[in-house]
Amino acid sequence: MIVFPAIDLKGGAVVRLAEGDMDRATVYGDDPARQARAFAAAGATHLHVVDLDGAFAGQAVNGAAVEAIVAAFAGKVQLGGGIRDRAAIDRWLALGVDRVVVGTAALDDPALVRQAAGDLPGRIVVAVDARAGFVATRGWADQSEVRVVDLAERFADAGVAALLFTDVGRDGLLRGCNVAATQALAEATAIPVIASGGVAGLADIEALVAARATMAGGGIEGVITGRALYDGRLDLAEALRVAAGTA
Repeated sequence: MIVFPAIDLKGGAVVRLAEGDMDRATVYGDDPARQARAFAAAGATHLHVVDLDGAFAGQAVNGAAVEAIVAAFAGKVQLGGGIRDRAAIDRWLALGVDRVVVGTAALDDPALVRQAAGDLPGRIVVAVDARAGFVATRGWADQSEVRVVDLAERFADAGVAALLFTDVGRDGLLRGCNVAATQALAEATAIPVIASGGVAGLADIEALVAARATMAGGGIEGVITGRALYDGRLDLAEALRVAAGTA
C-alpha cells in the first residue's frame, strides 16, 4: 500500500486546513521543495500535492511551487487543485507530474475525464470528496446532490487510475481515517481507492492495511496523510514500513 505524504499549498506556503476551510489554515513551512526533499529522505516514493488556491480559482495559482516540488522530488508526484480542462491536464503531465487529480470537473464535465483517462492510461485520478455521503466540489465549498458511490459508478469503465476518497468532515482534524467508508467504496467499485482525511497516527495505517488484506485484488491502493506527519504524531518511515508489510 502506498503512503502519500501531502503537501498542500496556499500562497506559496505549505499548510494544512481543517475540514477544507481556507480560513482555518496552519502554516508548516515556506519552502515546498525543501519539504518534498525531507519526505524523500524519510523514504517516500510518492507525494500528493494540492494547489488549494487553485481549487477555489479553478486554475493553477501555486504553479511555481508545484514545479519546484517536481524538480526536487525524485519519486512520483500526484497533483490536484483547479485542474478542470484538458490543457491543464496536459500541461502538468508535460512538466513531470505523474498523475493529476480531477474533482469538480469529474462532476461538471465527466466527458472530459473519460476522454483524458482513455487517452492517458494510469494518469487520471478522480477525487471523490464526501461530506455526509454526498460529493463536495470547488475546494469543498459546494456540496452536490450526487452520492459518492454514484460518482464512482460513472467512471467504472473509463480507465481512471484511482479514486481519491476524502472524508471532508475529518480532514485535518486528526479524528482518524474513515476506514469503513473507504473499504465500502473500494468494495463497490473495481477502481483502486486512495484513502484521505483524518489520519491521526500509525493505527490508521494499520487499519487500512488490514482492510486491504481482506479484499480481493487489494482495493485500497494507498493513503494520504498530512497533519499527523507535520505534528509529529506519525513517523513517515514507520508508516512506510507498515504499509509495505515489513514492520
